Amino acid sequence: MNTSPDKSRRSDSAKESPEHATGRCLCGGVVIEIDVPAFWAWHDHGRPSRLAHGAAYATYVGCWRKHVRMKKGAKSIARFEDKQTNTTRSFCARCGTPLLYEKKRSPHAVNIPRALFDGRTGREPRYHLNFAERQDWTWAGEKLVPLKAYPGVLFERPKTKKRAAPQEFEPDFE
Repeated sequence: MNTSPDKSRRSDSAKESPEHATGRCLCGGVVIEIDVPAFWAWHDHGRPSRLAHGAAYATYVGCWRKHVRMKKGAKSIARFEDKQTNTTRSFCARCGTPLLYEKKRSPHAVNIPRALFDGRTGREPRYHLNFAERQDWTWAGEKLVPLKAYPGVLFERPKTKKRAAPQEFEPDFE
């Protein structure tokens, strides 16, 4: 992965191009550029990704390492190596945004949270990894309705339980 800015390429403030997609952390201290299209994309419901992102699941795009460039903030990246899973997660040392997810068994690939990119990456996430680890509190497409007096807030109506028909009580006097 090239960590030095490439002056021959477009500037950080340039608009997305069909050949590149630019992602950034929350504070803007780290800017990542990938070649489009990304190679793959998926949703990961596994516990490590859930904890690293603090979310129900994480969505990633994957790229070959040679197609990823750190355009800004390479020195602001902190790393966490998980010896148990042989993975490394990188994040912005300033704002904590997850940036990269790397696996030792795939040294030529790097996975980047999809949420870092405002524009297209050339791949839609159509795969779900570790789906068996999906949490029961994860939204699964239930119907949402607007919450009165709270613009922009949607909620699930409570599920109504059907009441069982009353049963006659017969005492057992034997």
